[in-house]
Amino acid sequence: MHSFGFRANAVLTFGITILALICAMASISDNFNSPRPSSEIQILNINWFQKQPHGNDEVFVFVAAEYETPKNALNQVSLWDAIIPAKEHAKFWVQTANKYRFVDQGSNLRGKDFNLTLHWHVMPKTGKMFANKLVIPGYRLPEEYR
Repeated sequence: MHSFGFRANAVLTFGITILALICAMASISDNFNSPRPSSEIQILNINWFQKQPHGNDEVFVFVAAEYETPKNALNQVSLWDAIIPAKEHAKFWVQTANKYRFVDQGSNLRGKDFNLTLHWHVMPKTGKMFANKLVIPGYRLPEEYR
């Protein structure tokens, strides 16, 4: 007869093998899942936004001003961000001033064109993170500051 230790080892090995197989299947099946949250952003004023992102799991959302300079093709200044903890909170309306300041260090940005971009990152409980964005072009910073 087999000893207790030998039987416990066989049961634990079998259990861990099945668990590893289930984990591998879950990882492979994640490649077939493509979450498609959609969003809308309306610019009411340069400092006021109406946002409606729709997603599943936890979603990190932020609005950024994006512009080009001779040194960098893409510069981003985050103006507002939020975390949507659950699907029930995914549709919301916010009217707020900038959460973070859009500051020009010197006079480099006077008269520059920029885009407002709504970025979102879907962070599932397991699996890979999904990210996308909605770009709204056509904004210009003033030639003169107050």
